[in-house]
Amino acid sequence: MSDSYVTSTATLQCSFGMTPCKLIVTPEKRVMLANKPMANIMDFKPMVNIPSFGMCSSLANPTVASATSAAMGVLTPMPCIPSIVAPWAPGKPDYLIANQPALLKSCKCQCAWAGSISILTDGQLV
Repeated sequence: MSDSYVTSTATLQCSFGMTPCKLIVTPEKRVMLANKPMANIMDFKPMVNIPSFGMCSSLANPTVASATSAAMGVLTPMPCIPSIVAPWAPGKPDYLIANQPALLKSCKCQCAWAGSISILTDGQLV
């Protein structure tokens, strides 16, 4: 299976999120593929590059833990506000976009609330 470059509008999924979301790549990168800006590993900023996944069901998330506790132990998902603290990994170090490794479909990043964020589609198709 070949890996593909990721562009804006790629579909992302968090292991604790309830709905997929679309990656947002800001256009200042100026490297285009399929008429969309290409992503690099630094496109991981919460609510800038990675919007909400709807509702979060991770007990590592303090709001979910609190709501679950208030519901006497019944898992109570709460609104997702991603808390990503490190870039996508591993990237493609031999192809740089804005001096950072390009983002590939196989890359992943982690949310501080224990979620693993993966790329479902590369965003190249409309």
